Amino acid sequence: MKHYNIQNYIRYKQDLEATLKRLNKKDWHEYTRDELITVFMPLVENVARKFATSQQASGVMAITDMIQEGNLNLVKAVDRIDWEKINESEDKEKTLKSFFSKRIKGGIRREIDKNRGQMRLPEHVVNSIRKNFGKDKKAVAMFFNSIFLSIDAGNRDDDDLFMQIEDKSEPYNKDFLNVYLMSLLKQHLTDKEYHVLRLSYGLDCDKNSAKEIAKKLNIEGSGAYVRVSQLKKQAVDKLIENVDHSQVIDFL
Repeated sequence: MKHYNIQNYIRYKQDLEATLKRLNKKDWHEYTRDELITVFMPLVENVARKFATSQQASGVMAITDMIQEGNLNLVKAVDRIDWEKINESEDKEKTLKSFFSKRIKGGIRREIDKNRGQMRLPEHVVNSIRKNFGKDKKAVAMFFNSIFLSIDAGNRDDDDLFMQIEDKSEPYNKDFLNVYLMSLLKQHLTDKEYHVLRLSYGLDCDKNSAKEIAKKLNIEGSGAYVRVSQLKKQAVDKLIENVDHSQVIDFL
């Protein structure tokens, strides 16, 4: 499959968000074909990401490949809508989502199987290959620890100190990085964890102190600042545990 880098993915997300904002809310049957496809494109990514950690054949399809394939099947599904049945439904949106999800998921699964070739590996073998004996997870840890360099620095083990060495290489494009980080945070963290990192790092706002964060999130009591620090470390650890190496490789 063709490889699409993180920057192209972010541009896709920004273009889609801008287009969705321009669409006026209508009854489902009033949307044009192209408008209906656009409205349900976020559903494609939601379905595709369910494959990323459990069903993706290692090294065969990246999440961007799955989104591309899912969108192709969304287009086919829109052309096959039976509006008589949709209009009979009490919840038209739910019925449409169910109709599209089934076809998007089926199309992605077929493409995965096609690209695997004829050899079928047991799931535990595929998982072992993907994890690369822990090396990929260490790279993910290095990425997030370098981004959130100041988070609980004093609480990390000595073995992790190398991850906190200042990176003097060419800086990332901050706008691209922030948008991408926001998408990862929203996907894997609770609301409170998400806002703690967002406010601490200043992803879409000015950076906030622990005191300011505690106040904004209504974390009260004498141990409020400690709780903010715990949430920071908890959030970063959760990202390291759940984010796939392929999702950050372009920044390493």
